[in-house]
Amino acid sequence: MLKFVSTGVSLALAVAIVKGDDANSNGTAITGPALQRIAYAGPDGFSISWSTPSKVDSPVVSYGPSASQLSLSATGVSQTYENSPSWDNHVLLSGLNSNTTYFYKIDGDSTGVRNFTTSLNAGSTDAFVFAMVNDMGTFGNLGLSSVAGKGEGGLLQPGEINTIQSLANFTNDYQFIWHVGDIAYADYWLKEENQHYLPNSTIADGFEVYNSILNAFYDEISVLTSAKPYLVGPGNHDGDCIDGSFDATVWGETFNSSICAPGQKNFTGYSSHWRMPSNESGGVGNMWYSFDYGSVHFVQISTETDFADGIIAPDELGGIQGADSGPFGAKNEQVNWLTNDLQNVDRSKTPWVIVGGHRPWYQPDGDGCWECQASFEKILVDNNVDLIVHGHVHNYQRLDPLAFNETDSNGLDNPSSPWYIINGFGGHYDGTDKLVYPLLNYTAFAQDTAYGWSKFTVHNCTHITHEFISSSNGSVLDTATLFKDRQCTVSQLSNTSTSNTSSSTPSTVPTSTEESIASKHAISSYAMASLAVFVLFWI
Repeated sequence: MLKFVSTGVSLALAVAIVKGDDANSNGTAITGPALQRIAYAGPDGFSISWSTPSKVDSPVVSYGPSASQLSLSATGVSQTYENSPSWDNHVLLSGLNSNTTYFYKIDGDSTGVRNFTTSLNAGSTDAFVFAMVNDMGTFGNLGLSSVAGKGEGGLLQPGEINTIQSLANFTNDYQFIWHVGDIAYADYWLKEENQHYLPNSTIADGFEVYNSILNAFYDEISVLTSAKPYLVGPGNHDGDCIDGSFDATVWGETFNSSICAPGQKNFTGYSSHWRMPSNESGGVGNMWYSFDYGSVHFVQISTETDFADGIIAPDELGGIQGADSGPFGAKNEQVNWLTNDLQNVDRSKTPWVIVGGHRPWYQPDGDGCWECQASFEKILVDNNVDLIVHGHVHNYQRLDPLAFNETDSNGLDNPSSPWYIINGFGGHYDGTDKLVYPLLNYTAFAQDTAYGWSKFTVHNCTHITHEFISSSNGSVLDTATLFKDRQCTVSQLSNTSTSNTSSSTPSTVPTSTEESIASKHAISSYAMASLAVFVLFWI
């Protein structure tokens, strides 16, 4: 019988829940700083975050150029919220050199010295790689596994490598991870109980179940978040303890967010756990922000709240999600910030602009977020955004470049419209969303059978390659390269690798636009299944 942990006990016990195939299943309590995560914080900054069972009066990080020279130190804040089993500690390091490895130690951390590498400075011509994953939840006994509750599908094969494990296997191949919404899926606790996947608790005790799933996920991904900068954006499953409304047959009632305990509404936990570079970019909290890395200006927007005046966002009161979140800024603040941010990009330093937002507006099943499109698309097109990445839909779709519902006739060969990648296939308890046929004419490739993540290689100022990596075996199931006809320096045109302080290995620059696996072609579930080769192993 799975025992849910009360918020009255320590975080250490909360993350020590047995999680299916997870190797750390002996129930040993974690003590001291836990759930470490790191992120960029402006051109010369870095944030170090971790959780503790109780408040830390003065969180301290010691750091320096080597493990034996931690002569610098910084202090931060320790914060919590109602019904949280932990305190979140955030320390900002500033005045750092770009593309440099630093060593650090959290005060009280018995695991020893860790390290991180700062970002490439804006204008750097070095090639680099970043990973993107979306809609990824807890694996094992609290989430996606090889068994499921009544009515669920999309199971893992016994011993199959999941997406967290796959990303961990490839940590030397990318500089950072971007998780564009839907983190942990703790709000599925009620669904998992209703489908008899988890033992039934009571609605009153639901906040404890929610906390158990959430912290189990944070524990699982700590192998990633402590090793690589982990940038996040808000998704609909990050706001409340329940996703919209749910018809719970076990209790014979329909529930909504009114059952959520204080602290488990309005993105409270999401806002406390992470520390994104919003202060450094004029954004708001972990909701919207931007940062530069080498030749790319990255922008994270919120597709959940704070839309243009007169448009109700999905997670706001009266929105399609049935929630009551936000607003987090003043009237029109997000759209005004986005416009200003994009208009002030120095394209001589960061010729590429990539925008991430959780909900897509181009969807072949008619489930696109028209409110998002009405609020954001014109701003993005008018400011020549090159690439837009989404999640939300639990499959993988590579679209053609398009704008205002019209496909760009140039395709990937110097389009004037943004290119769209939809990858909501990180994997979680709810499984997959089957593709709806016929696919629309702007769908270049799609698949709904193999969980995975996105690998982006920024070769230079003219070429970016996207690869869909199958989590189960690390194979590339789809690849395509975007070409932009720009004037580059000689060093930008060369196939440079990243600095020796980084361990990524960007692939060779394509000589022209290229697509493999499929070109203007969508592979069905059945054909895709024949490609999947599962590597079985026991943790």
